[in-house]
Amino acid sequence: MARRKKGRDVTGILVIDKPTGHSSNHILQQVKRLFDANKAGHTGSLDPLASGVLPVCLGEATKLSGYLLDADKQYEVTCKLGITTDSGDADGNVIAEQAIPIFDETRLTPILKAFIGEQDQVPPMFSALKHQGQPLYKLARQGIEIERKSRRITIYDIQLQHFDSSSFTLTVRCSKGTYIRTLVEDISHALGTGGHVTMLRRTAVAGYTLTDSVSLETLQTTREQGELTDLDKQLTAAEDALPDWPSITLDEAGCKQLSFGQSVHVTQTYECANVRLFDTSMQFLGLGEMTSDGVVKPKRLFVSATS
Repeated sequence: MARRKKGRDVTGILVIDKPTGHSSNHILQQVKRLFDANKAGHTGSLDPLASGVLPVCLGEATKLSGYLLDADKQYEVTCKLGITTDSGDADGNVIAEQAIPIFDETRLTPILKAFIGEQDQVPPMFSALKHQGQPLYKLARQGIEIERKSRRITIYDIQLQHFDSSSFTLTVRCSKGTYIRTLVEDISHALGTGGHVTMLRRTAVAGYTLTDSVSLETLQTTREQGELTDLDKQLTAAEDALPDWPSITLDEAGCKQLSFGQSVHVTQTYECANVRLFDTSMQFLGLGEMTSDGVVKPKRLFVSATS
């Protein structure tokens, strides 16, 4: 006998303004419970210390999670100078204290500019990366340090928002896989001292910004005072994700081929290999990959495309 799914078949993307003090998974589980959704997934963890934009995918939209995870991100971060912690943020234990050199914007600006561009970054021990099935942060709490391979990341832009004699606040636009705590430590070292993150707020990811977000408190109030359908009004459509991906409209024959997992030849061609697929009534079918000769191969299809 087939196992009955728990929860509703609700599909869409909810942009949460994650509060500090909670893990991303904790927020995910709360959202899943509030919406009574049978399936949910987030698009990249934020540290408990961090707040800000956290897209949560519900139902069929979870098929987009991996692609949203790969998207560029933007953060606002404050660094406290002179103190280094084992975790790189204010939640960690102090492991070193150093004098803070006198500096001004003229000295700090070229240091920041030097970190813009492609570079190799070594992930911190206090991260969710795994070693032999164990998250690194669990090993770090046991005093164990594992050698980590560097990752290629890109810092697109760094803007200095504020500074005083013992701290600075930056806006950072970066690629996936960037650890802002590590970036802040590296900038502090370049300035001639140590440093750690005291505030981290993600302000944008994959085209979603704080303007698009909703607080957990608002969702809870809506659920208490209204119906589940009132919560659904907070969802954005799955097809609105990945706005940089071109749209391809398939006729009835093309939709049928797609439903069998077959490639479809189309007249539209784009330099971008990744495309969003729609039928003639503009129902979202899922994601495809276009070859140079105008053939679209299915990548991740929604149930509507295969039923």
